[in-house]
Amino acid sequence: MRKPLSGSGAVLVAAVIGLGAVPTACTRPEEPAAPFPDLAVTTVMEDLANPWDVVVAPDGAVLTGERAGRFVVKRSDNSVGEVTADLSDLYARGETGLMGIALDRGFAANRTLYTCQGHRGGENNDIRVVSWTVDPGWTTMTRTGDVVTGMPVGDNGRHGGCRILAHPDGTLYIGTGDSARPTVPQDRNSLGGKVLHVDRDGSPAVGNPDPNSPVFTLGHRNVQGLALQPGSGRIYDIEQGTSRDDEVNLLAAGNNYGYRPDRRPDIYDESVPMTDPVRVPGAVAAVWSSGAPTIATPGGTFVSGAGWGDWDGALAVTSQQCEKLVLLKLSADGTGVIDTSTALAGRYGRLRSATSMPDGSLLITTDNGSGDTVLRVTPSVE
Repeated sequence: MRKPLSGSGAVLVAAVIGLGAVPTACTRPEEPAAPFPDLAVTTVMEDLANPWDVVVAPDGAVLTGERAGRFVVKRSDNSVGEVTADLSDLYARGETGLMGIALDRGFAANRTLYTCQGHRGGENNDIRVVSWTVDPGWTTMTRTGDVVTGMPVGDNGRHGGCRILAHPDGTLYIGTGDSARPTVPQDRNSLGGKVLHVDRDGSPAVGNPDPNSPVFTLGHRNVQGLALQPGSGRIYDIEQGTSRDDEVNLLAAGNNYGYRPDRRPDIYDESVPMTDPVRVPGAVAAVWSSGAPTIATPGGTFVSGAGWGDWDGALAVTSQQCEKLVLLKLSADGTGVIDTSTALAGRYGRLRSATSMPDGSLLITTDNGSGDTVLRVTPSVE
């Protein structure tokens, strides 16, 4: 039986937390050149199971969704509870289920939000972006339609993606997985292994390479993170690698990021490079790669605020396998990394989503399967 919901905001760790130690395969030997801030961590919600994403509404409500199919909210009055929603057609298996959540840019007025979720349709299972409205009291969500349908879902739910970025211009970017099928990442007629760019109604957004297609970029394996860099407008994806090379990619319309696992007919060959310029001419190299072994990177966001000190503006990437937060200081042109650091290592288990708060803190979800939490991470540089 599930434990009762709780989430009073009690302090989980009273002491500040600096750099942590993790198993050797998950560490980098170099020390960061820039001083790293101490981090204070508190619990926002607990007693969760695989909370995939977390968003913060203008009224201060914090909403998360469990992959198996449940919405949980902490309201501005600190009450915590389930939000009723029709998830009767949810396909939740393996890596697929209730995944990305994004608030519409007009949420304060229209109460609209979007989810990326598996859809059970007999022999025609797929992954869809669904639109919802929610009442002011955060008790009930009402489905208002499907925005995008037909994103492929793999056997046992493997490589389902699926992150939503609500852009300030009102459009949606959607990162998808390749469903572990060999031809999907390079197939321009498939929505898998892509980053899609659509208007609120699901139609292709202006600026796509093909004005009749939602495909913005291709050649991806499993895009689970999307992050918009403040100020520059650059969009980055965070992508899960094979046995090596999780990636951060700088996205631009029409780019092909070079994953092509069809070297052998009808076999999903994961021994190929994540970026293969030989078999994919013109493939765009990653801004950052994890190397070997993979650390499993499912999410990320940019940090901001004086509390982050010299790391203000860095990209914070979560790691499941290495159970840590990776900070990447990007070059001025956004195409490389000039410094790295880690935090929270080995302290809370697998980390999935990272969401920036207006005050500069982060909300991070853990992904351990039971007893999961939404954490608030607050930096402090003296």
